Amino acid sequence: MKRLIRERLANSVAALQAVLADEVLVAAVEAAAAATGAALQQGGKILLAGNGGSAADAQHLAAEFVCRLTVDRVAMRAIALTTDSSAMTAIGNDYGFEHIFSRQVEALGEPGDVFIAISTSGNSKNILMAMETAKQLDMTTIGLSGRNGGAMAKLCDHKIFIPSDVTAHVQEAHLTLEHIFCHLVEREILGGDFFDAKR
Repeated sequence: MKRLIRERLANSVAALQAVLADEVLVAAVEAAAAATGAALQQGGKILLAGNGGSAADAQHLAAEFVCRLTVDRVAMRAIALTTDSSAMTAIGNDYGFEHIFSRQVEALGEPGDVFIAISTSGNSKNILMAMETAKQLDMTTIGLSGRNGGAMAKLCDHKIFIPSDVTAHVQEAHLTLEHIFCHLVEREILGGDFFDAKR
């Protein structure tokens, strides 16, 4: 068992090292954070969506924006589209599961807002439909996925694609980059540099 634990940890570290070495990916995170910070400063908001573990990531990241990640600061406008069970079940029942996020983007999204789509495969139909709706509304689209991003790649303004085919490692790297992304957005809003504060 110890060997398996160390092996899995080593594989996870290797995935993060691949992220660290990927200059295009690092630049994409930086650009996405700058665009998100600008959108928030101009009165926009962030909508987030994903399925399964990626739904949990969407909720986690929204909570970091609304509450805080590193320092006390003004709340940032972020909504995870995965939390309203009444809306999701009504939309799923009346229109189909593939519409559960796009219908919410249609209702809540506005030009200048940011839509963050999280899908390890990049091929989840409900995510793709939501991204298409976001593009129609002139929202900035940020995609978090694995390897080449699948079908979502063509719908992304900013591509944060982890160089791995292992779902668990893609999700682990997503969480690390989501925290870094939030930290960078905080810096865009507050200016200057700062370190993590204890909660």
